[in-house]
Amino acid sequence: MNEPPEQKSYFQNWVSVTGGIFSVFLFAVLLFLFILDFWSKRGNPYLGVVTYLVLPVFLIASLLVIPLGAWNERTKRRKRGYVRRFPHIDFNNPAHQKLAFGTIGVCTLFLLFTMYGTYRAYEFTESVTFCGELCHQVMEPEHTAYQHSPHARVSCVECHIGPGADWFVRSKFSGTYQIYSVLFKKFHRPIETPIKNLRPAQETCEQCHWPRQFFGAVEQDRQYFLSDEANTQWQTKMLMLVGGGMPPYGEKEGIHWHMNIDNQVYYIATDEKRQEIPWVKVVSSSGKEEVYVSEGSDFSATELPQGEMRRMDCMDCHNRPSHIFKSPQEAVNEALSFGAMDPSLPYLKREAVKALAEEYESHEQASAGIREHLEGFYLENYPDVWSSRKADVEKSIQTAIDIYKTNFFPQMKISWNVYPDNIGHFIFPGCFRCHDGRHRTEDGKFVRTDCNTCHVIIAQGDPSLVETNVDGLEFKHPEPQIGEAWKETACYDCHTGA
Repeated sequence: MNEPPEQKSYFQNWVSVTGGIFSVFLFAVLLFLFILDFWSKRGNPYLGVVTYLVLPVFLIASLLVIPLGAWNERTKRRKRGYVRRFPHIDFNNPAHQKLAFGTIGVCTLFLLFTMYGTYRAYEFTESVTFCGELCHQVMEPEHTAYQHSPHARVSCVECHIGPGADWFVRSKFSGTYQIYSVLFKKFHRPIETPIKNLRPAQETCEQCHWPRQFFGAVEQDRQYFLSDEANTQWQTKMLMLVGGGMPPYGEKEGIHWHMNIDNQVYYIATDEKRQEIPWVKVVSSSGKEEVYVSEGSDFSATELPQGEMRRMDCMDCHNRPSHIFKSPQEAVNEALSFGAMDPSLPYLKREAVKALAEEYESHEQASAGIREHLEGFYLENYPDVWSSRKADVEKSIQTAIDIYKTNFFPQMKISWNVYPDNIGHFIFPGCFRCHDGRHRTEDGKFVRTDCNTCHVIIAQGDPSLVETNVDGLEFKHPEPQIGEAWKETACYDCHTGA
């Protein structure tokens, strides 16, 4: 085969030149983002992924295009027998000057705007707006609850993704199906929980919350209102024995004993929502293992139930840290205690809870139904209150409507009873999933069920006649007709939240 008459560099071809231009362009963007990430005061997982994972791949690909174009040019030259030349640019020619400088100017502006746009685009993808509002119908419940949660100033990605490229990539893979399900209406109503691929709490929650730190006791002051005519108030003040343990300064104790401080706790749940836990294993720091099995089950220390064995972490109790949908009872109690509803209106607690617990098909229907229920109740039963205190009644009605719009989402079939909240044991089993007096080892050791293990009541009763004792009080049920019956059953057997 004859060699071409004129030998020029094989890199003189449009493919190699294009690869070179893109390589320079991508390197400039990469350098800009690297400097930006280096000087950033706060870690940005998306910026880090683009800088250290995405752009390097494209840069390497564009660099590979350069020798690929040279190899292709060599093959073509051997076939055609001559060298193709690039257009000749003569800077002595005014027309060529204008074209060259115009091209350089446009490319420079394009490069600058692309670098800025790249950063802004990925900054937007980590925003709460992107996570909560882009898929409005699907994420409206979670976004609304998040805005009223203790984590309202923590961005979604800090908990759902966290720092680093590996979990970002995992989230994007799982997010691909989520985009498909939203576009083609394949998503579940309500969204299923628990999330199977959630990042371990040690890598997200514990960046701010540190269970090893000894916290001691945390006071909780709770206001309740009975469902009688006077909306009788009942106060319960407790010390929550959060505990913790920071050796050698603090003994490992309290509720945070569960959280991998000195012991490892494993469990197997037999249902998808992790509410039925018949098998628990505790491994101490010395390596000693104790297996607790629920009485009456067919399981043992060696015969395990079917299900995922999970090591206990923050999310097994704090499973609704930001997306909290309050029950009618809880929400109305709060509204009455904060003054958003007037407790002097007769039977307001009972009727507001009734109105909220009704089935509605939309927020609009709920607004009309709640208004009709409460207005009708006072018109029919307390006409004097209706005529003389219309402003107070209207304020309470509007608060009830706002409660519904914040905690109930009929289109997604979401309300307080859809997602069990594992903190406490009032409406859902929560702590009683294991601390139910039925889990024991083969040698007869039970999981502790003493109330004072986790909390101590230091005050309770009518605010005007509060009974107090810093050493602890035995719980007294605010409904006198209950008597001592509460000792024979779990709270959630009677309390449904409505």
